Amino acid sequence: MHRALAAAAVLSLAPALALGHAVPAASAPPATAVSAPGASAPPAAAADRTHKVLVIGLDGLNLDRVQDADAPRLKRLMRQGMTATGTLYAQPMAATSSGPGWSTVATGVWPDRHGVRDNSFRGKRFDTHPDFLSRAENSRPELDTYAAADWEPLTSTDQNGPVFGPRIDTRLSLKGDRDGYAEQDPEIAAHAADHLRDAPADLSYVYFGEIDIAGHRHGAASRQYLDAIAHSDRHVGRVLDAVTARATYAQEDWRVLVTTDHGHTDRGGHGGSSAAERQTFVIATGAGVPAGSVRHDVRLVDVAATALDHVGVPTAGLDGRPLHERGADAFDTLRPHLRPRADETHLPAATRGWTPTAPEGWRVDNSRMGDGGTTEWRGWTFATDDFWSQAQRDQWRELNVRSRDVFAVADSDEWDDRPHTGTFDSTLVSPAWSVTGGTTRELRFTTHLRHEPGQRAEVLVSSDGGAPRLLHAYTRDTVAADQALRLDVPRGAREVRVHFRYRGDNNWYWTLDDVRLG
Repeated sequence: MHRALAAAAVLSLAPALALGHAVPAASAPPATAVSAPGASAPPAAAADRTHKVLVIGLDGLNLDRVQDADAPRLKRLMRQGMTATGTLYAQPMAATSSGPGWSTVATGVWPDRHGVRDNSFRGKRFDTHPDFLSRAENSRPELDTYAAADWEPLTSTDQNGPVFGPRIDTRLSLKGDRDGYAEQDPEIAAHAADHLRDAPADLSYVYFGEIDIAGHRHGAASRQYLDAIAHSDRHVGRVLDAVTARATYAQEDWRVLVTTDHGHTDRGGHGGSSAAERQTFVIATGAGVPAGSVRHDVRLVDVAATALDHVGVPTAGLDGRPLHERGADAFDTLRPHLRPRADETHLPAATRGWTPTAPEGWRVDNSRMGDGGTTEWRGWTFATDDFWSQAQRDQWRELNVRSRDVFAVADSDEWDDRPHTGTFDSTLVSPAWSVTGGTTRELRFTTHLRHEPGQRAEVLVSSDGGAPRLLHAYTRDTVAADQALRLDVPRGAREVRVHFRYRGDNNWYWTLDDVRLG
């Protein structure tokens, strides 16, 4: 929820530039030549086009409500490009509120790194993890950067370190909390349209806040919420029309990204851990994006990475990855085989989010596993975040932010919720990977483990069919972490398998994703 802020509206441009809607021609970086208004120019070959990015932020938008709204421009973007829905974290990592949400979009890292946990912005680390516009200025200062918003913490220089930093070339900061988002969003659209039509506009961020306010006042199930979506859709259309009206548009390669910071409950509000509050999305259009495509491996942190990559700025160190860099995770191949709930009857019946079947080459050894228990979690299984994290909320499952799409889960806590005999003892075994004896390899994977005494989470390695030997044992919480374990291959070995063994008795859980041998 937005906090009311009292400072005056701010319109600031780069030093020595006059106030106004359009950037003076003298300030334009030399990298992009702008033709005279109305002049025609032949289309450029794809490789020769100047890359541009527009990121549009729609605060508090539940994507599933767009289909019920008068929103032709958003629906057209979904038909023309890619749509990906996703989920957020929850406390204790961060609240599902605007401060953490937009900080995640802007920085390309999760709250455990950028430090914003709520709308107070206490603990922010924007000096270490700057927004994507500031990264672009630091790496390629010749790029023209722009930000416009009417939620002041995003752009106002009156704030103690706004989300979008001070080096941005052009910014517009209005006061939606004070003056009303329904009144200020059109001003944002008008200013952004002028800039996007007339300025170099290499990398831009434009924010609209009316939808979130309608959600708070009336709920996401209300007519007023749909009306706010319709209003915002018209603003989106005005901004997009300005892009296509550019004199140099035929010589440009535009990547347009539309996203949100959190969802809303039907009755209104967010900040908690429900599926409605945690929902997010990314819509992307541009060259190379398949029309009408749907993806499940895209996360909110990918917005910044995609924007930076498109304009030639390095993305090393971000949690996000550019959309064109798709992983080759074996667990994701299981999506077509996901099943609806079995014993987890409080989950929506239509949600297909788990399977006990391992991907090709992998296997689950349940020979030591107890009988009975909750069907979905009997031994290592494979699940999606929207299924697993909602099985029992507010127990840190929502913090598994670095897994994507389908991942492996061993959950003794949920398994124990139904009658059983014995204890949880299951091993996930990798395919046989070819190696050269006497060399050193690196085992990489993403993990999320909540630990307590009485459970054991071990990584073991076997070579050429021999007995597994211990490589690593977890003895403390390891929250949403990328792991890299050194593996010394025995002399003469030709292949290795990795064994992930988890033992517990109504303890916690262990997840794995993107397991690979480097």
